[in-house]
Amino acid sequence: MQKRCRIIYNPTSGREAMKNDLVEILNILERAGYETSAFQTTPEPDSARNEAERVARAGFNLVVAAGGDGTINEVVNGIAPLKQRPKMGIIPAGTTNDYARALRIPREDPVAAAKVIAKGQTVNMDIGQAGEKYFVNIAGGGLLTELTYGVPSQFKSLFGYLAYLVKGAEMLPRIKPIKMHLEYDNGIFDGKASMFLLALTNSIGGFEQIVPDASLDDGKFTLIVVKTSNLVEILQLMTMVLNGGRHINDSRILYVKTSKLIAKPVDDKMMINIDGEYGGDAPMVFKNLEQHIQMFANTEKIPKGAITSSDKTPEEIDASQHFVESVEDLIGEDMNGDGTVGKKEKK
Repeated sequence: MQKRCRIIYNPTSGREAMKNDLVEILNILERAGYETSAFQTTPEPDSARNEAERVARAGFNLVVAAGGDGTINEVVNGIAPLKQRPKMGIIPAGTTNDYARALRIPREDPVAAAKVIAKGQTVNMDIGQAGEKYFVNIAGGGLLTELTYGVPSQFKSLFGYLAYLVKGAEMLPRIKPIKMHLEYDNGIFDGKASMFLLALTNSIGGFEQIVPDASLDDGKFTLIVVKTSNLVEILQLMTMVLNGGRHINDSRILYVKTSKLIAKPVDDKMMINIDGEYGGDAPMVFKNLEQHIQMFANTEKIPKGAITSSDKTPEEIDASQHFVESVEDLIGEDMNGDGTVGKKEKK
């Protein structure tokens, strides 16, 4: 029986390159042995998710998510709850493309990404479940995780990775700790923190060293709790991330592996971020679904047991270096000892 493939593409993702390359992508997948068709998402809620579920139930062998991380998340949410799940391919067309970076899929060339699928190399990927929703890259809670809510989509399309640095610098002075209760495999965290992150890959908002020892298929999340809300200390931790992932051994960070997490707020409301979007409020239970979806990837470029990557664009490298230098200059200025910079005003 002829294998069938459905491309689900977002016509507004990134720089809208997909529409120009769609015919060639269809031809590549046809030559790889798939009877291939395409579906353009609509502005209606869950457009990509509903189509992914429909074709999965119809017995399609492959579903390709062509768009940004949001489109990928929707397609995963369409097929992850099913007992019989098709293989999944990714053609990046968004801004940061964190998930494609982890799979070593070309992020600036949709045709090259389609050729990765045609090569036939796959990884049985872990998928996260948060309540009734699913995620492929990152979940979290706390004020720092609100960063992605505040970056307009138009700004992300124009400036991509740099948008997160700009918005992050704007938010840092407003960060306050939240009391939270976190239960993980081998312990409990009770206390104040500016955020927690639950990662499936190493690439978060373009930063590749936040989880330097991430694995794609070991059934474990990496739980990161940032205990401090002090502006200067957060800036110091950011520079440690950019300088080789040295933050993981810092006392201001809780860094552990876990297959599940129960997150509860203590006093304040705690919104949950799932793959960069609002995913509901805590309390919430997170589970790692080990090797749940078979994904096409550049497997020979993914080191065994790790997914660290060095394929940043020159713009991303320059931005990271500039950020480190700016922070080091800032830390060298007069400190008030309370997370503020410069001289206090006299009352």
